[in-house]
Amino acid sequence: MSTSLFRFARFLRSIFLPTAAVIAFSCMLTFVFVLYQPTAGPGSVQRLGWQAWDSISDKVVAPSPNTPVGATEDTAQPPPSHSGVDCLPLDVWDPLMPHDTGFSEIAVTQCWMDPYFAKFANSDLCAPPSTKEEDSKKGKWVLVGRNINVQGFFYLNIYYRRTRRLDIPLITDIRILPEGLVPEGYDPSQQNNVWTKVAHSVSPRGEKLYIWYKAEKVLRDLTNAEKQTQLITEIDVTYGDDEAWYGFEKLERPVAPNDDAKKLLSVWLTIRRGVKLPPRAPALHFSRDGKFKILQIADLHYSVTQGECRDSVLKPCVGSDNLTDTLIGRVLDLEKPDLVVFTGDQLNGQGTSWDAKSVLSKFAKAVTLRQIPWAAVFGNHDSEDGESRTEQVRYMQGLPYSLVEPGPQDIHGVGNYLLKVYSADPSKTQLLTLYFLDSGDYEKSIWDFTGFGHSTEYDWIHEDQIQWFLEESARIKPIQRPFVPDGAADLGGIWARQGNQVTPDVRRLAKPNALMFFHIPLQEAYGPADRHKITNYPLDTGLKGLEPPGSAKKQDGFFDKALLKALETNNRGGGNAREVKVIANGHCHITENCRRTRGIWQCFGGGGSYSGYGRVGFDRRFRVFSIEDYGETISTWKRTEHMEIHDPMVLSGKGSPPPYEGP
Repeated sequence: MSTSLFRFARFLRSIFLPTAAVIAFSCMLTFVFVLYQPTAGPGSVQRLGWQAWDSISDKVVAPSPNTPVGATEDTAQPPPSHSGVDCLPLDVWDPLMPHDTGFSEIAVTQCWMDPYFAKFANSDLCAPPSTKEEDSKKGKWVLVGRNINVQGFFYLNIYYRRTRRLDIPLITDIRILPEGLVPEGYDPSQQNNVWTKVAHSVSPRGEKLYIWYKAEKVLRDLTNAEKQTQLITEIDVTYGDDEAWYGFEKLERPVAPNDDAKKLLSVWLTIRRGVKLPPRAPALHFSRDGKFKILQIADLHYSVTQGECRDSVLKPCVGSDNLTDTLIGRVLDLEKPDLVVFTGDQLNGQGTSWDAKSVLSKFAKAVTLRQIPWAAVFGNHDSEDGESRTEQVRYMQGLPYSLVEPGPQDIHGVGNYLLKVYSADPSKTQLLTLYFLDSGDYEKSIWDFTGFGHSTEYDWIHEDQIQWFLEESARIKPIQRPFVPDGAADLGGIWARQGNQVTPDVRRLAKPNALMFFHIPLQEAYGPADRHKITNYPLDTGLKGLEPPGSAKKQDGFFDKALLKALETNNRGGGNAREVKVIANGHCHITENCRRTRGIWQCFGGGGSYSGYGRVGFDRRFRVFSIEDYGETISTWKRTEHMEIHDPMVLSGKGSPPPYEGP
């Protein structure tokens, strides 16, 4: 017996090495000639994952802004090759993603718990039923992450499937119809109807309503124009009766009506057809005659509703957000600014801005309709309810002509960034710096960790923000000032206009002037004002003292450590002229003065909204900054709701008070 086992062992050993060698050599050949591809192979035009090896056609294109409406497949302009649209995940709902992939199916479910948390317990608890085969053909179910019954007790949510398959009909139309009605052209006697009714009602209250969707053509049968104008690529939910998000359209009726008696807002389904990328703002630049104008809009205090009027003599005063939007439009048409800056409290907070996206879809509407670039900072009320500041920045960046940036992630606040304004001549010289800082909301306290509220003391600009500002300021390159545009460089210096000639002793190398914007004022905004060198009058113009100081009680010394240290030039003998000439604040609605402290002007915007608190007889107003002489001269005034100009004054440059001469 032992001899037989020994022989069998020798036999296994004799075949092991040859067999292992053959297997290893086969694996190597498979890797080299099948799996390893140093260049893109056939798999580059196919998609792997839960829709493995389903080929797709050319990606859906978004026509350029110059493409005429109704352009055909042959005339539509293709998007840039780096758009990345075809790389977006199919099973993630995000209305800001420029998805070009169509829907194959829609469902509505009712659940007694939040579907977002339900998926961790059981993936099928709130989602519609599905199989692996259906997932591979039509796509996985994707949750539209906004509860239709947000003001009720249960969750009512929409799901859809996305697919890149060429053989699955895609949805090109959606209707909301009462029970018993059918879309035009639907014939229940036919089996191959292109219209499908979603089984569950989509209305959380009132009349029973149902979603009908039309899926008639497959992807290969759609022209580029149809993909852009008919193919439905995203669904969203909007609360209230204001505008849908950019690129979306409301369906024909709300799925939940407005109920004033119960204080329930209407709920709308919105859809996007094709890809609608928001237009981007161009680089900021002075006009050819050396002018640049900024309009400051402070403290809108918008809500998900149309807003409630406060402290106004307007009769009637209904829908304060819309009234404010109309007022902003009139001011924009009159002033024609090159840039608009929102200085915080875009959201009212206080329980009325519980859906930040619905509010942010309308707060800049008057500006974006006029194609004006805009920037923004946060106020304390922007954090009181709704979504985080990080998410709000992302929303703002998804709006037309936005210049908002999130800033560095390793310092306090969200939205610490700067913008540069350039000359219009070929030199593209930076002539102005605009700093934006997040002054926070409320001092962190035990209440922030308990979930029962927050401190009543305001936040402040912190030490790490001071260091960030000083580092950014140090990166600003000095220019030859006053700046002379390079309009006749090709003709030689003898052709320069005599009015542009500057004596050598006047010219100097220095950083361009700067303005700074943040919400909560510094303590120094209420401190002693500089006095005019000749008249000895305090340099403090405008209304003040109508409300208590709005600064934080604590500080990290931003004024002394940062603003007074950032000079035009670091050379010895270069003087003590500050780089930042003006700070623009919001926060205090019935304070609108400009006060100079140790060479730096601190100016309040004054409340510009009927939705924020004010005082009867104190007109809503907006502050204007006019920068002229290629950045050398800075002036300001206020434009009131009656279109009057108050307190025009020169802050820096020609005609301004004598410069500060102290330390």
